[in-house]
Amino acid sequence: MSLKDQITEDMKTAMRAKDSERLGTIRLLLAALKQKEVDERIELDDAMVVAIVDKLVKQRKDSVAAFTQGGRTDLADKEAAEIKVLEAYLPQRMGADEIAAEVKAIVAELGAKGPGDMGKVMGAVKTRLAGKADMGLVSAAVKAALSGG
Repeated sequence: MSLKDQITEDMKTAMRAKDSERLGTIRLLLAALKQKEVDERIELDDAMVVAIVDKLVKQRKDSVAAFTQGGRTDLADKEAAEIKVLEAYLPQRMGADEIAAEVKAIVAELGAKGPGDMGKVMGAVKTRLAGKADMGLVSAAVKAALSGG
């Protein structure tokens, strides 16, 4: 069963259980997937679905930070609940140590030296770790590796 089919099944389950918060989040996700398919006239594979889920999670995290800073804990809590639902569709994430080791290996492969090579390293890292790691942590690991850390 593809990830998209799993999401559709989860929507049906949430409907039957009358779980309105979960249902709303899953519907938002399915709408984003459908929008991508219609805009680009393609059938999404699991990697593309993961990329869209990742993007939605990042948007929610940004919203949580903004709402928390603005003193709107009610809205921040709603966004945090959506993050939990969305993260269920992401593959197991790599830990900080695994990310650092992978980044060091890529830096060594490319022979990158210093902060000037950040773009080249990030390009290679993104293709290899897309969907497997939080890109915020990856970026920090690349900066550390290139600065001799």
